[in-house]
Amino acid sequence: MIFRRKGKNDDPETTDVGAEDETGPVDPRAEGPFDSTEVDASVLEDDERIDLGALVVTGMPGMELGLQVDEQSGVVQAVLLMLEDSALELRAFAAPRTSGIWDEVRQEIAAEASRMGGTATETDGPFGTELVLVVPVEDPEGQIFSQTSRVIGVDGPRWLLRGTVLGRAAVEADAALPMEETLRNTVVVRGEEPMAVRESLPLTLPPGAQPSPTEEQA
Repeated sequence: MIFRRKGKNDDPETTDVGAEDETGPVDPRAEGPFDSTEVDASVLEDDERIDLGALVVTGMPGMELGLQVDEQSGVVQAVLLMLEDSALELRAFAAPRTSGIWDEVRQEIAAEASRMGGTATETDGPFGTELVLVVPVEDPEGQIFSQTSRVIGVDGPRWLLRGTVLGRAAVEADAALPMEETLRNTVVVRGEEPMAVRESLPLTLPPGAQPSPTEEQA
């Protein structure tokens, strides 16, 4: 499913979001993810999309939605989209008006991976510079194994969207494609209220939904 992105003088029904700007470089977010001000209101109201407050997501066929909810506060901390043996975790944060924060955040994530005894490698991905993390993880039986993940950061207008690709999609390109398309089709609803830089944008349960015990403990 492809969104159409509005320009200042564009007809949203005919604008090609992937078109090159003849006066300068191509916008790295030309094909998404989008800010809510860049799409028609009808996009946000479409029944095929899931309104989670700060994020409006569109799943792929067969994809399951999970929410990481703090069991004490009840606050939704992250969105988890799962397809077979792969997953995409989404989190959104406030950022300054004048500059993005992904470069700085990326360095901090790499430092934390190193502190845990793992590695972090910068690579060029479809959304720009991303990280491939390999960190030691302990399973419920106490066995230690290496877990690989891709951490993707996208700077938008006053926000940072961070996507973490897990499972097979983190290491195999074919499995990553649905996750990358889901990330591209995400709409961030930043709002106009002042927020501290790096503060999590508020996520909510879908209308009428209640967290299951699994979601509360995630």
